[in-house]
Amino acid sequence: MQAETTSTTRGGGRVSVDLSGYPDLVVVYLGFRVTTWRGLKALLGIGRKLGDLTREKPDGLLAHESVLYALNHVGMRQYWRDFESLEAFTRSEPHKGWWSSFAKDPAGSGFWHETYRRSGGMEAIYLGMPKPIGLGSFAAARAPVGPFMSARGRIAV
Repeated sequence: MQAETTSTTRGGGRVSVDLSGYPDLVVVYLGFRVTTWRGLKALLGIGRKLGDLTREKPDGLLAHESVLYALNHVGMRQYWRDFESLEAFTRSEPHKGWWSSFAKDPAGSGFWHETYRRSGGMEAIYLGMPKPIGLGSFAAARAPVGPFMSARGRIAV
């Protein structure tokens, strides 16, 4: 019997991953959908900040990948060491300031994220999206009030 290789291969080789070193892994999908010309300007401003994020790599961010959902709908997938690292990042600058401003004025755009914990739990938030997407396309909508105001509160339920 031939031993399996632990290195990644190119050219279509079959490879898996060993996640045993990441028991608290968190995966976040995020999307930004431009709905007006003003939204395009907002997207360009965020793009610069995302470039800084990928270069500076905050504590706990393991990987960041860009995703194109449609010409007017871009996003990213992020892998975090644990929920605490992700939460610390979202509560610090520049994310905290950006999110506060965006929540007050989405500037002709929509934004959403979905969070999945390896250890269990999922949560999502959608702001200014013209139609349901992701978990929102089949799960009942719920107002983000009380414990549902924060990702920590939503993921715990």
